[in-house]
Parts: sequence; structure tokens; C-alpha cells
Amino acid sequence: MTHQGMREQGMHALALVAAAAVLLTACGGSHGRASETAPAAGQAAEPVPDFGPNVTIFTPAMAIADINARLRSLAAQSNGFDDKRHAVYFMPGTYGSAAGQFNPATATGHVDSPVGVNMTVHGLGAAPAGVTINGNLRAGVAGQPALSTFWRSLANMTIHPIQADEPAHTMRWNTSQASPLRRLHVVGNLDLAGGIAFGNFIANSRVTGEVRSAFAWEEDRKPAVTGAVEGGQAQYYTRDSEIGSWQGRSANIVTSGVVGAPATRFAPGDKTSLASTPLSREAPYLYHDGKRFLVFVPSLRTSARGVNWGVTARDGTPLPMSAFHVARPGDSAAAINEALAQGKHLLLTPGVHAIDRPIQVSRANTVVMGMGLATLTPTSGTAAVLVDDVPGVILSSFMVDANTKRSEVLVQVGPKGASKGIASDPTTLHDIFIRIGGSYAGMATTSLEINQNDVLVDHAWLWRADHGNPDTVGWDINLADHGLVVNGANVTALGLFAEHFQKSQVVWNANGGRTIFMECEPPYDPPSQDRWMNRMEKTTENGYPCYEVAGNVTSHDATGLISWTFFRAPPPAVIYARSAIRAPVAPGVRFTNTSAGKVFGSGGFEHVFNDVGGPVDATGPASFVVGLSALRQVPVFPIAP
Repeated sequence: MTHQGMREQGMHALALVAAAAVLLTACGGSHGRASETAPAAGQAAEPVPDFGPNVTIFTPAMAIADINARLRSLAAQSNGFDDKRHAVYFMPGTYGSAAGQFNPATATGHVDSPVGVNMTVHGLGAAPAGVTINGNLRAGVAGQPALSTFWRSLANMTIHPIQADEPAHTMRWNTSQASPLRRLHVVGNLDLAGGIAFGNFIANSRVTGEVRSAFAWEEDRKPAVTGAVEGGQAQYYTRDSEIGSWQGRSANIVTSGVVGAPATRFAPGDKTSLASTPLSREAPYLYHDGKRFLVFVPSLRTSARGVNWGVTARDGTPLPMSAFHVARPGDSAAAINEALAQGKHLLLTPGVHAIDRPIQVSRANTVVMGMGLATLTPTSGTAAVLVDDVPGVILSSFMVDANTKRSEVLVQVGPKGASKGIASDPTTLHDIFIRIGGSYAGMATTSLEINQNDVLVDHAWLWRADHGNPDTVGWDINLADHGLVVNGANVTALGLFAEHFQKSQVVWNANGGRTIFMECEPPYDPPSQDRWMNRMEKTTENGYPCYEVAGNVTSHDATGLISWTFFRAPPPAVIYARSAIRAPVAPGVRFTNTSAGKVFGSGGFEHVFNDVGGPVDATGPASFVVGLSALRQVPVFPIAP
């Protein structure tokens, strides 16, 4: 429930927007023109949509002290496992003083606030140039681990960094999973390190200076095999971006389509750089063109390299707010489905949407978009979202929490046997975060099931919780078999995170699959090896793989995958997984630059692939990454004869 004072502040901010909107002009970016979608001259500004009490919109006319106070208040509200969700938007314009940029310790009058858990902060320009922030919108604390710094985002603005505990022109974004950066222009340096963290995702962004993924950097003065020489991010994926340089070594840094990316250096080394991203699509976003709010839906890109911030017809499609059904927590799934059936798109406002039946997407090219990490939780053991066999659907920027009645699947793209996917207009999932446990003692057999062909997954974290509210996690509590099951052909995953499910984390049953970057952990909590055995038809083996490609698959391509173990069962229990990855040895199946590591705990992986090669356990191999007791790298699988 929302505190009444918060409601009043939010409505006050919306009123300010309505008063100021007529004074604003459209702001274009370096790659596009906002005028492509501007209303006719003299047209009156449309009223601000009722986005509900959990949306705050700032205007340049507001005092920076008030903006900072509001931001800090919102950032402190959620613990990650409650019903608090907040979306913050900046109307086009400039915010904060740039006077302290060369000496941030003495700066005043700048934007200065953390971005808290379950909080998103986005600019409302048509491109990042539309909103300029002098100051910082930071995450993480210098010197402190960020292993549980999740569920937030920052997007669509230009930032001139001013941050007192960082060097000049540097902003810190030290987070782990589910904290994407999109459509950012950082005029300076971006510090991802701060403290030990576990990886994240950057897309369609420009950092003019240095991206720093590690601290205590000693370059190569210590050989990579003699012990820990590095701290910071364990892994990271960046696509379709531009950077000045990258500093820091860890376990798995993957880039695709990034201008200025470090060269590939792997085994030894941690870098995998692809010149382009074979297939990508940006997440839809809300913007204001000086008269009205719209949602821009970017077009598909192939062989993408560098940023694209355009809003021309070539770049995508603007949708007016009249095309959307705006759903608020408490609205029924029946009402939402009726609006979808009538041809509306869906905008989920911040909060927890408890639904007694699935959200049913039955029309091609429907957009389902969340604000402020809006969360769906199915209360009757159903799915949260079902997409029919229709192409071009976009699911973006929302969370799904399993509830206490077990669901067979939480998000299903296409029914079993779906056949109507289109390669030129793929159904696309952006920033979809699915949790089993943590908020509720939730249960679900499969988090995400893709049955349709030609689907694109653009950043997802599928998580069986290892911590959260009391009595919501445990081997016999938050039951969940798989994070992702792919039954459709030609499915692409960019930036996939899957952790702690009780069987295989990812199962790929169809041809033509491609993954660029995956981070994976088996469950922490098997109580014994006997309780975690893969009992197959003709054999039994220890545990389950992180990434499993079915034996009948003849074509699959995966790059930059890393898996970790941290089995916490107390002695004398010793837990092993037979392999990190199981895949057929076939000419069309290829893995490039794959890693497997051990964090702490007993056991580990017996092999990286199938039954090939040595273990990853207390015997080694030695790791050059802080916090890892072992790390094994495999440049190519299958190994050429």
C-alpha cells in the first residue's frame, strides 16, 4: 500500500508537468530527429496520463534540492522483496549545476542521489540528448560488495558525472544482476567496480571516457595463474555501444557491436569481443515530444555496431498513449485481457499486480511494457503471461514473481507446436526478470518457455531465490526445475542470466539457437548429493548442467558463457555437477570462450563440457579472479580433432 504522503507528492509532480509541458520543445539526438513525431504547430499539449501514485516526473523548473530529496526518499523505500515500486522520469531539459565537475568533492547544486532497488530512472527526451544531468544517479557504495544490488535501471539521458567519492568526470554504477543501463550518454567515465559484484548489462550507450570493471588493477604484473590480482565485476555484457576504453580484468567480459571494445583475449584472459551483434532490438521507451507522451518501439537491427538513437520511421514506430491500456495494481486480469483483445497495447504501472489468470497476448505486434519494474504475480497457479502463436510481440521491463500455488510455466511465448514466428519481426523480450521465492514461497516448474520460432531475448534474469523474506527460500520450499526451456527454432539470447534452479538451468531443444553471454549458477542448497541426482532413462549422474542442448540438436552457437558453483551443504556432504554444459558433439554445434568456476563450498564441476577434460574444484585450476578458488577456460568446443 502506498503512503498517502507519497501519493500527494507524486500527484504534485504530475501537476507540475502538466503546467510546464506547454513550454517544452522536442529534443532530438545525434542520430535522429524528434520532429518526425511532433504534433502539428499550435496543437495544445495533451493532459498528462494518469500513471498512478508511484510515478514521479520532474521538470527543469523544479529546485535541485527538492529533486534530490525526492530521489533519495524513493531510493530508500524498498528492500527488494516488498510491494514498493517506483518509476522516475525527467522531462526534457538540463538539471543541476556543472560548476563542480572538475572538483566533485566541493560541488553543490548538482543532481546527487542513488537509484534504489525496485526503482527505475529514465529521461523523457526522444534521444539521450533530450535530458542532461549534471551530477550522478549512482548505484553501489565504494569499497562495499554489490553482490545483492539488483532490480533497478537507468536510461535515456546524457550524464556529465559529478560524484564526490569518485575522481572528476566519473560516475559509479556498481550493481549485480537485473540493473540494466540503456540509451545512456556518459560524458566521462563509468565505474562499474566500487566493490565486488556479479555482472550486469549495457546496451545502446556511449561512454566517452573509460569503463572501469575492476579496482586494485595490477595489469599483468602478476601472472594470471598465481592467485587473485583483481576485484570488481565478475562478468559483464555490453552490446551495440561506444566506449573510450575498458579497464579491468575479471572472469568473463563480453562485448558485441561495441566501438572501442577491448580486443579478444581469452584463456588466458577474460575478454570476448564480437565486431557486431548479429540480431538486436532496443527496448521500447516512453518519451515526451513537447506536446504529448508517446512510446517509441525501435526496429530490428542486424549486424549492429555502435549506438542508434534515432526516432525516424527507419528507426522504429511511435505509439500514442491512446493506443495503450494503462493498468494499475488492483485492475483485474479479465479487464486487461479484454483491452488486449480489442487491440490495445499494455502499460503496467509500478506496483505488484496480483492476477488470478494469465495476461493473454493474442494479437501480433502487441507491446506489453512495464514502468518501475511493475511486477506480475499469479495467485491461482497459472502462468503470468501467455503469448499466442502471433509474431512481433514485445514484452519489456517487468518482473514476474511466482506465488505459493505452483505454476507450470510463468511466461510462455507461443503454445506447444507454435509455428508463426517471423525472422524479420521477432517476438522480443527485454529486461524480463523472473523470481521463484524471495517475496513469496513461490513455486514454478519453468520460468520462461519459448515455443515460437525466431524469438529474441534481450537481457533476462531468471532466478530461483537463495535469499529473501523469511520462510520463502529452501530446497523444499521454492521449488523450480528450469529457468529457460527453448522449443522454438532460431531463438537468440543476448545477455542471459539463470541461477539456482533445481534441474538444468537452461534447456535448448531446437535448432538454430544462439546465445551471446550467459551467466549461470547451479542451486546453492542441495542438502546432499543424493537429493541432487540426474536420474535419466539409462544412466544417473551427479547434478544437472547449467546449459543443456538436447542430443538431437544439429545447429547451435554460443559465445561467452560462464558457470559457477557454490554448494553450501555442510560437511561431510560434497556436491558435484557432472558438467557445466551438456551438448552434442556435432559439426553445427559450437561453443566459443566458455568458462566454469568455483566460488566457495564443496565439490564443483566434474567437467566443463560433457565428460571432457578436468574438474573445476579444490584441485584447481587456479583462478586470477578475486573470490574464485578455481576457474577453467575452454576456448572452443567441440575441440577440433
